[in-house]
Amino acid sequence: MDSGDIMLRVMDRDRMIRVSIARTTALVEEARARQGTSPTATAALGRALTAAVMMGLDLKDDESITLRINGGGPLGTVLAVAESDGTVRGYVGNPAVDLPEKYRGKLDVGGAVGTDGFLEVIRDMRLRSPFIGRVPLQSGEIAEDLAYYFTLSEQIPSLVSLGVLIEPAGNVGGAGGLFVQAMPGADDELLRAVEERVLEAGPISNLVQGDLVELVERIMGDTPFDILDRKEVYFRCRCSLNKVESIVTALSDEDIQKALESQGRLEIHCNFCGEVYTFSEDETRLLREGADQE
Repeated sequence: MDSGDIMLRVMDRDRMIRVSIARTTALVEEARARQGTSPTATAALGRALTAAVMMGLDLKDDESITLRINGGGPLGTVLAVAESDGTVRGYVGNPAVDLPEKYRGKLDVGGAVGTDGFLEVIRDMRLRSPFIGRVPLQSGEIAEDLAYYFTLSEQIPSLVSLGVLIEPAGNVGGAGGLFVQAMPGADDELLRAVEERVLEAGPISNLVQGDLVELVERIMGDTPFDILDRKEVYFRCRCSLNKVESIVTALSDEDIQKALESQGRLEIHCNFCGEVYTFSEDETRLLREGADQE
C-alpha cells in the first residue's frame, strides 16, 4: 500500500472513461504549516493544489500549469502552480480569512472565494505564449468550477471531487481529489454507474487515506482497467537566494529606502513557502552596486 502522497490515472480497457485520483494530505499540510492558513483558507488552497498537481499528469518535461481563482471574496486570489515533476506550490491572498461553517463539518469555501470572478488555467508549454483558458466561477467551491472548465473549455465532460479534512487542531487530516472524465464515444451507462459509485463512496478526503488502487477498483466495479500513470507528488517552492537577489536589484530606490528606514533592513517574503529573506543596508547596497556594474 502506498502511504505517501501519490496520484494515479487509469482507463477502462475500452478507453471510454479516464479516472485520475490523488492523495495530497502531506503536501497540503506542508502548505498550511508554512503559510499559517486558517481552516477555510487551508481547504481552498488544498483543493487548488490538489487539482493543479492532478492536471500536471498531462505535462511534458519542463512544462507547468497554473490554476488561478479569484471570485471577489475575502480570500482573494487562490493560486496553484504544478510542474511536470509532480511538484506543486501555491498560496491564497488572505491566509487568515476564516468563515463560519455552512453547516456542521462543511467549511464555507465558496463564500470565502466568491463567485464574482473567474477560474483560469494557464498552460506553459515553453512556447512563445502560454495557453490560457478562462471560465466564470459557478460556485467558488473549486471542484464544481473546475468541472465546468473541463466541460466548456476542453470539451471533456467531467466529474470533479476535491476535499480537505481539517482536524480540530487546525492541521490537515486528509486531502485528495478525483477526476472522472468521459472520452469520445463513452458509454452513458458506464459513466452513470461510475458516477453513482463515486457519489455513494463518501467524502474524497476520507477515501484517499486508504489504498488508492483498491479505491479505483471500488469505483470501477466490474469494469477492467489499466493503470496508465503513477507518480509521487510533493509541495515544493522554487524560490532561492539568487532569485530573491534579482528581485532586490529590480526594486526602486524609493521602496528600498522606505523599508530600510522603517525596519532597518530589507525583507523579501515568499508567498508560496513563507520563507523570509533578510538583507542589511550594506548587503542591499552591495547587491545594487553589483547589478549596476553588469
